Amino acid sequence: MATLIIGGTAGIGAAWAEHRRAQGEAVWVAGRRGGDWRVDVTDPESIQALADAVLAESEALTSIINTVGFLHSDGVRPEKSIRQLDPANALLSYQINALAPALIGKAFWSWLRKAERPVYASLSARVGSISDNRLGGWHSYRASKAAQNMMLTNLAIELRRVNPGATVVIMHPGTVDTDLSKPFQAGVAEGKLFTRPQAAAQLDEVLRSIEPAQSGLFVDWNHQRIAF
Repeated sequence: MATLIIGGTAGIGAAWAEHRRAQGEAVWVAGRRGGDWRVDVTDPESIQALADAVLAESEALTSIINTVGFLHSDGVRPEKSIRQLDPANALLSYQINALAPALIGKAFWSWLRKAERPVYASLSARVGSISDNRLGGWHSYRASKAAQNMMLTNLAIELRRVNPGATVVIMHPGTVDTDLSKPFQAGVAEGKLFTRPQAAAQLDEVLRSIEPAQSGLFVDWNHQRIAF
């Protein structure tokens, strides 16, 4: 058994890699700045090269976990109003949060189609739920996460036709003490800001409990299903 964690060099991904290693599992990590393999999720050719390298090197792969996401960077903040919507920033959010998870599924399609009980999990966010949206704002992030949810739901449906033993899971980690959430932690309720190891352990417990018949599930760190 072996797990590939994309985005496993920092944040939740790094903690998840440590968690699985502590359980005696082989773990490979891929990231933009290092790891066992380098990958740039904004570059489709880089994602395909990662898949080619991983699948050529080992037949032991059992799980892929994608933890890469984009919310803000220098000069880029979530929009509070539609008047702040910037096309370039919105496209970057879409590229990382929606298109990359789908392209990972495409690149690893041969493995997903033929492996025995393969698992592909990707981190989304509760704010990507359209039916749960009561506050508005964060236009690009919300929309890109909603798009990821649709992309991976489609992947799960297509995959079910050719490999009923495969599992695709869309996961909400809660608010975790990472660089992504750092500017927005002030309003988090007591006990709801998770450490990275805590988040990794919670997510891993949930992921290991999901069966292939539940493929396409959108679920949070506490085993609660999230409506799309």
